[in-house]
Amino acid sequence: MTHAVPPPPGVDYRRKWLVLAAIAMGIFLGTIDGSIVNASLPTLVTELDASFATVQWVVLAYLLTLATLTLTIGRLGDMIGQKPIYTAGFALFTVGSTLCGIAQDERWLIGFRVVQGLGAAMIFALGFAILTEAFPPQERGRVLGIAGSIVSVGIAIGPALGGLIIDTLSWRWIFLVNLPVGVVGTWTAHRFVPKVTPPGGERFDFSGAATFFVTLLSVMLGLTFAQSHGFSSPRSWGLLLLGAIGLGVFVAIERRAASPMLDLELFADRLLSVNLLTGWMSFIGIAGLFVLAPFYLQYVLGYDTRTMGLLLIGAPVALGVVAPASGWLSDRVGPRPVLVVGLAIMAAGYAGLTTLGVDTTGLHYVAASVPIGIGIGVFQSPNNSAVMGAVPRHRLGVTSGMLTISRITGQITGIAVLATLWAARVAARSGLDGDPTAAPAAQQVAAFRDAMLVVAAMLAVAFGLAVWGLVTERRAMRPVAEPV
Repeated sequence: MTHAVPPPPGVDYRRKWLVLAAIAMGIFLGTIDGSIVNASLPTLVTELDASFATVQWVVLAYLLTLATLTLTIGRLGDMIGQKPIYTAGFALFTVGSTLCGIAQDERWLIGFRVVQGLGAAMIFALGFAILTEAFPPQERGRVLGIAGSIVSVGIAIGPALGGLIIDTLSWRWIFLVNLPVGVVGTWTAHRFVPKVTPPGGERFDFSGAATFFVTLLSVMLGLTFAQSHGFSSPRSWGLLLLGAIGLGVFVAIERRAASPMLDLELFADRLLSVNLLTGWMSFIGIAGLFVLAPFYLQYVLGYDTRTMGLLLIGAPVALGVVAPASGWLSDRVGPRPVLVVGLAIMAAGYAGLTTLGVDTTGLHYVAASVPIGIGIGVFQSPNNSAVMGAVPRHRLGVTSGMLTISRITGQITGIAVLATLWAARVAARSGLDGDPTAAPAAQQVAAFRDAMLVVAAMLAVAFGLAVWGLVTERRAMRPVAEPV
């Protein structure tokens, strides 16, 4: 089989599917462990005799470690090579999972989750970059579509799978089930991931890395505390303000650095910036749906935990079916026409959720949520392909890291903002303060509709940006008439 573009040195396109297997296992385990633990929090409170406020850090420690270190690790991958970091990350994630499964109290569990998060950061920072090099350019959309569907499905099925494991075994098996997959995945990565030697000659930007770490940590903690204390609390806005100041300092450092951690010239490509922004907005919507839908299904419609989990699977199943086909199509017609259609379907899907009521059937809910899964699947694959295809090879690692950061910060922003909005709308409609789930079902549903309408409006804006990107790209490709 011949390819129009020769592979980079050290890459054998004949092994591309084995490389995908290694990356897919890592991405799936890393993604699902970000959400599967949510189902275990009540159990951990009881079995570890800990407060809920403390146990929440089992989730937060993982996500904060993953988000704050991903870009730094991506930069290191561009400098010293992606394979050794990715393989070591897979091994570290497996060790961290085992340690979490045998942890004896909540403090050790939180500490081991940091170890697990570091391994996940090493996986996510470089997974998309490795796939971009392992496959020929004309197949990039399809393979990134498969990888993107694995990410989204892992996020979506995590809580349902966690509940099933806890009911059947115990909370420890949420982590211990990673062990056999981790061992196989580490060996597969060591055996088949290509070893590509970077050109070298660049220094690591320690001041930029430290500033970025503090900035992103401040923003994420500010959003996290806003979920429980509100955005008006001094702790929340103080951390967000610190993050804003840190961002300004980071930009100033990167502009002067000889070898910046994040090459700001990448953002001179307005189309790349639009792709990152619309991807971030899409994950706000995804997180908002999967944090609010369980409240709707359980407290309004009265479904038990297991039935609720089954109803939530409709959207991710649709996503998993559509995403690879969407990537394949984007390889043939270009990513932008396909991602524009995906955003339109997503916006319409969230608008369709405003038809839900207090007497909605489970089938009605699934029918309303499936278009969202289809829209996400159609959008994410070509969007990831457009981002990874817009940067030079020596910036693939840091760009892969930016994709991961946009996903995680989008999730946390969506949870914080939309959960706060929902609670505020419940209070405004019912006149009751305190726990929004104690309000009458009609007011909870009305507030849920309000939140989904906000998401639909946001995605309509994203659709407009994507259309602008499509028009701009077509104009740039239009041949210039020569003077007569």
